Amino acid sequence: MALIPSQVLRVAILLSYFSILCHYKALDMPAHQTYGGSWKFLTFIDLVIQAVFFGLCVLIDVSSLLTKAGDTSEQERQLRKLVGLRDWMMAVLAFPVGAFVVFTFWSLYLYDRELVYPKLLDNFIPQWLNHGMVSSGGSRGREHTWNRFIGCAALPLQHTTVLPFIIIEMRTSRHRYPSRLCGLAAVCCFAIGYILWTCWVHQVTGVWVYPVLERIAPLARVLFFSMMTFVICLLYTLGEILNSYIWDQTHTEEVRRLASTCGAAQEQNNGPLVATMATDRVDPQY
Repeated sequence: MALIPSQVLRVAILLSYFSILCHYKALDMPAHQTYGGSWKFLTFIDLVIQAVFFGLCVLIDVSSLLTKAGDTSEQERQLRKLVGLRDWMMAVLAFPVGAFVVFTFWSLYLYDRELVYPKLLDNFIPQWLNHGMVSSGGSRGREHTWNRFIGCAALPLQHTTVLPFIIIEMRTSRHRYPSRLCGLAAVCCFAIGYILWTCWVHQVTGVWVYPVLERIAPLARVLFFSMMTFVICLLYTLGEILNSYIWDQTHTEEVRRLASTCGAAQEQNNGPLVATMATDRVDPQY
């Protein structure tokens, strides 16, 4: 039995995301005043995705309790729709986007932190807090360098803890993934949509959202976008494999435990031969 019920964990995670959203919006940051506001940054979009996803998980938990109390077919039908939407969000948005934010930030940070998190911020933000911070660009000219680096440096739970949270959810509830083709198509649509949005912001403001995009040539930028799209598709596939592995292992353990229990009971009542026959009836592939 889990030390903390999964329903309690989901509520705690949801409240943490909402508290960060409220704190972030309350900050007077220059990036909020520029074109696109907070929605320019993938980390903020990911925060909204995670908050909506865990909000849906909590809604399903509450609906499950109400469905058990009411026990009507209509309530069960609506609950199945919510579960289907939750599983789709988990597969297409919550896991791949969350993992992508963690992967790309720390990869670029280790390669050259000035691309995503300048040393200047160490004077104002503790290093331990960087596990939940986001940095970005978004201002015109060198005279706005300070605003650019500070503008979006206050978004906790996005660069480290978002991944453990989503893996905890994957471990506590089984999620049904769509077909590989449909899932990858949806992830590609999201990635291409964000790339087009980033290019549009640059077209309007003349400044790339992230400093790394300004340091590379146009052709390299196209290759960079293509590589990032490939990475997020790879992370989608990884999430599907991880989900299958977790629940196939869980199912195998449950079947073996059930077979062992039935075998012991049959052996006690009818002898070892019947117990062996009962165990053999369990499909070995599970």
